[in-house]
Amino acid sequence: QVQLVESGGGLVQAGGSLRLSCAASGNIGSINAMGWYRQAPGKQRELVARITSGVTDYADSVKGRFTISRNNSKNTVYLQMNSLKPEDTAVYYCNAQCYSGGYYYNQWGQGTQVTVSS
Repeated sequence: QVQLVESGGGLVQAGGSLRLSCAASGNIGSINAMGWYRQAPGKQRELVARITSGVTDYADSVKGRFTISRNNSKNTVYLQMNSLKPEDTAVYYCNAQCYSGGYYYNQWGQGTQVTVSS
């Protein structure tokens, strides 16, 4: 199994920046891809950014503002969020897409709150 621990959320004014971190431990070799999702109150969880073998993918709403990166030596994935908007307010979840024992499965972190004030 893989364990994910997020950090870095908080309260920031519109236009500000935050960096989220997600440290992975456990069966690291089973991880195919890592990413960040978010869920705002009353809305479905949505993909924010994903990184697979160095290739990145972003939601249209964050392109040009957010950057996902991964430090393999630290087993950590980051989400640098710039030019934050009130609509970015949500709980952000780290995700690992894993393959082990012939099965694919998703592992989630506990979530970290990001609040952007106007």
